[in-house]
Amino acid sequence: MPGLGGMTMEPIQAPITGSEDYSDPSRPEHALRQFYRAFNGRDLTLMSENWWQSEEIAMDNPLGGIKRGWTEIRSVYERLFNGPARVYVEFHDYTLHVTPELFYAVGRERGRFESAEKKLELRIRTSRIYRISGGLWKQVHHHGSIESPELLAAYQSAVSGAR
Repeated sequence: MPGLGGMTMEPIQAPITGSEDYSDPSRPEHALRQFYRAFNGRDLTLMSENWWQSEEIAMDNPLGGIKRGWTEIRSVYERLFNGPARVYVEFHDYTLHVTPELFYAVGRERGRFESAEKKLELRIRTSRIYRISGGLWKQVHHHGSIESPELLAAYQSAVSGAR
């Protein structure tokens, strides 16, 4: 993993699932591991800890469009976490770009969506931006997109049908 002021030149293939140790909060990998632990564990409290609590943050993803501020972003996670469907993703094929004040991760998510009616294998291009705050990395921006129009339509339909 890169140190401050560095970047990974070769994409990292080992996935981040959230089950890894994340005992060093000063490391960018900690923030990514915490995010995937919160997401895959449907833990809204931990998810809230991962995001910077400000109206300046933004998320753009296939389910919620563009959401600004924690209140709007939280509503997307609440809907997903409290619904009957299960979504699991892991981050892989990524690079880290680190400065003393922020880092961004650019890569891919793979995973699955499962409901009583539908199962989908997910493939999502993903970028996340974090800034340092009080010695901890806090997410300030996320962008995710599904390349396949067919998969995007199936995923959006499945999630709206699973409410």
